[in-house]
Amino acid sequence: MDPDHNQSPPSNPQLLVLRPPPVFTVNEQLFSNRFQILKAYDSPLSTHDFLQAEAQSVKAVLCSGMSPITADVLRDLPALQFVVSATTGVNHIDMAECRRRGIRVAKVGDVFSDDVADVAVGLLVDVMRRISGGDKFVRGGRWPVTDQYSLGLKLGGKRIGIVGLGNIGSRVATRLVAMGCIVSYTSRQIKPNSPFTFYPNVLQLASDSDALILCCALTNDTRHMINNKVMMALGKKGVIVNVSRGAVIDEAELVKCMVNGEIGGVGLDVYENEPNVPKELFGLENVVVLPHSSAFTNEGFQDAAQVVVANLEAFFASKPLITPVTNDF
Repeated sequence: MDPDHNQSPPSNPQLLVLRPPPVFTVNEQLFSNRFQILKAYDSPLSTHDFLQAEAQSVKAVLCSGMSPITADVLRDLPALQFVVSATTGVNHIDMAECRRRGIRVAKVGDVFSDDVADVAVGLLVDVMRRISGGDKFVRGGRWPVTDQYSLGLKLGGKRIGIVGLGNIGSRVATRLVAMGCIVSYTSRQIKPNSPFTFYPNVLQLASDSDALILCCALTNDTRHMINNKVMMALGKKGVIVNVSRGAVIDEAELVKCMVNGEIGGVGLDVYENEPNVPKELFGLENVVVLPHSSAFTNEGFQDAAQVVVANLEAFFASKPLITPVTNDF
């Protein structure tokens, strides 16, 4: 008789999920088929108590912006070796502590880049052409008899400044060029192969732009990068679109500028204190707001889930990660 005949098959490796990202929720069966899921969010215990009781030996955790991997969380996970994010950014992960402990980190790479770029351009068109404003105008019964519908702005020929010419920013630029816009950018460093004009800082870029599209990562250097000076430089007809992270903009100053008519319009997918959106913006027709959903497509979530699973399988097999986050991030 085969001596291994009566042995149980090896169990799937454990994967800790503090709070399920949408990518996980939509594709939960994919994860459950491959991993033993530790669901902190289903436990009556606090996160700290759950980690102390159930996750002391866990080696991998799946996270997103809804479930930050803070220094406190990391302290509660002494055996942790791998953090995989279901998002493009990693500002919700304490990267310094991960580096100190030698914890590897991965994200979904450029899976969402095209989807986010589509929404960035869509928000720009919406704000400049007053599409959502026109929708409200008609639904409110104001057409054609009660009010004069406000004119929008022509998109072709406009000078669009992109803040962060990475995976998403470069895709935004390609779309805008096809629409007849004049594109320039600022970034952490000049892109030698880019055909677009580089500006060394966002203030100079705003001064020479009709609109800014924010596509950069949130770091200590970019937090509140879009401040009152930048908004004033952009001017009363200028438009801001943000598909990066909310805290890239000084939101309190943005609200003041919008209420006082110092900016022409904004299109926002992200906010400084999500899910809280400043209520002062709701009554303004030159504002378009989305629920941090620019990456939300069926196809994108399926692709992202495959990348996350591939990273996890690579980690557990001691192979190179598919989309690792480098230490110099």
